[in-house]
Amino acid sequence: MTMPEAGTPAPPFTLPDQDGKPVSLAEFKGKWVVLYFYPKDDTPGCTKEACSFRDSHAALQAKGAVVLGVSGDSSTSHRKFADKYGLPFPLLADTDHAVARAYGAWGTKKMYGKEYEGLIRSTVVIDPEGKVAKTWPKVKPDAHGAEVLAWLEANAT
Repeated sequence: MTMPEAGTPAPPFTLPDQDGKPVSLAEFKGKWVVLYFYPKDDTPGCTKEACSFRDSHAALQAKGAVVLGVSGDSSTSHRKFADKYGLPFPLLADTDHAVARAYGAWGTKKMYGKEYEGLIRSTVVIDPEGKVAKTWPKVKPDAHGAEVLAWLEANAT
């Protein structure tokens, strides 16, 4: 599965957040949206990535960006994860992986020589008109929030 190309309309979605409240891409028209996909709540790499976005959150907001984390975990799991690490942005429950598939973030992965289907750590930035502006098909979790912020600072007008 491939990620949407820059300049194409971002696939629409509505998913429940960590409180079970529906969140739709359409709500954020006029803002930059950082849609990041991560495999699992409260695992080492995913925690580093979430904390990186948490630490860059105020600066991302100052650039007019909204951060949305997406995984296949439940809203209940997301609530515990958000509370444990003080995450100030919505975590969306894509339990059937439909949104991950639409964004090319679901596919074949390898671990310890075994192949399996799973969520691929990746990020899509959506511009204020609802078009894909930038994709990161493979992400190093440690400083990804700062990497996305640097891209927005250079490209968001």
